[in-house]
Amino acid sequence: MLIKSIFTNSSGILVSRILGFIRDLLTASILGANIYSDIFFVAFKLPNLFRRIFAEGAFTQAFIPSYAKSKHKIRFSSIIFLQLTAFLIILSLFVTLFSSLITKAIAVGFDAKTVDLAAPLVAINFYYLPLIFIVTFMAALLQYKNHFATTAFSTALLNISLIAALLISRNLDKYEITFYLSYAVLIGGLLQVIVHVIAIKKHNLYKIFTFKKHVKKEENRFYKSFFGATLGSSTAHLSAFLDTWLASFLVSGSISYLYFANRVFQLPLALFAIATSIALFPMIAKSIKNKDEQRALQLMKKSSIILFGLLSIATLIGITFNSFIIQLLFERGAFTSNDTQNTSLILIMYLIGLVPFGIAKIFSLWLYAKEKQFIAAKISMKALGWNIIFSLILIIPYKAAGIAFASTLSGFVLFYLTMKEFGFHNIKNLLK
Repeated sequence: MLIKSIFTNSSGILVSRILGFIRDLLTASILGANIYSDIFFVAFKLPNLFRRIFAEGAFTQAFIPSYAKSKHKIRFSSIIFLQLTAFLIILSLFVTLFSSLITKAIAVGFDAKTVDLAAPLVAINFYYLPLIFIVTFMAALLQYKNHFATTAFSTALLNISLIAALLISRNLDKYEITFYLSYAVLIGGLLQVIVHVIAIKKHNLYKIFTFKKHVKKEENRFYKSFFGATLGSSTAHLSAFLDTWLASFLVSGSISYLYFANRVFQLPLALFAIATSIALFPMIAKSIKNKDEQRALQLMKKSSIILFGLLSIATLIGITFNSFIIQLLFERGAFTSNDTQNTSLILIMYLIGLVPFGIAKIFSLWLYAKEKQFIAAKISMKALGWNIIFSLILIIPYKAAGIAFASTLSGFVLFYLTMKEFGFHNIKNLLK
């Protein structure tokens, strides 16, 4: 079951990432690495940041263990859905009203003219967040039922939508193209909602939308875990957001170099580490709920050994062929050989941290399944603090490459602290 689930997730992620690279190839060719690509990436990064904090990472980590233990699953899940959906819609309206102020806050290095260009895009893109939360909510229920295919393959719909927008608008003014991309983000989110509604109906889970009277005790337990998970999830993504913020002070194109390099780095991380964690987490949560920790530990051992081998191979390949990979994927049209050189160096800086980031993700599942979200959050906060220190030290001498390497160093800190909390004696027993 574990291997099959990992393969399903990996296959879906691979399809999505292939389409994502086609999207990035077209983006690099049509927009290039300049002010227009920078403002779109900044606008799209904000809902992505909140999506990963609230919708995907924190929500799934808190919801699945709480849902597993709930005695009133329909009532519990329906009220959580209603409350968080309403909150995210209100938040999106707030961002629309104050888009200029928010744009200034997330890209301090932008001048007034650039902020005016980016603000409308920030407002449009943010409505992707409530859509993707609905997707994530339904995905968590499907994962609990060991159904992963819909979620794994539906992520491709966003990339298909963006590819279509790029092809349709390729002969237009570059600023107009950013609007086509922004509306395509919303269309992609809506398509993901539709396919998940179909899957929910097929698996007879549609009763979650009945909104029956809830049980306060279960709701409070969920939110306690959710706030801890939100704090923990936010640090990793705030780290990426910090990269963008600092890069806005550097030469034009720096944000894009970091974005394209990180996209390549995220492929093996998603294909192996994230696919494994998605498949593994419901199994660990159920095992701990049933007081069968030995099975949970064996699942983690099997997964971490496989993952270590795959990530190590991916790291070696990526570092050896870094320039070739970037050139093959992006060097065409407005993306020059100088852009390739700058992006390749940043890719190496990211890849050095691939193994510790991936293994730490697996062992953090143990903490989430035991509802130790605040402990995991404390670990993540320490890693973020070191990331800030490393970034401030390295940005002046090494520019964008220094920002990327600071993120990698914080990954090693995260790995050490996660393993320490899991228990070195437990690790020793697993190795035996």
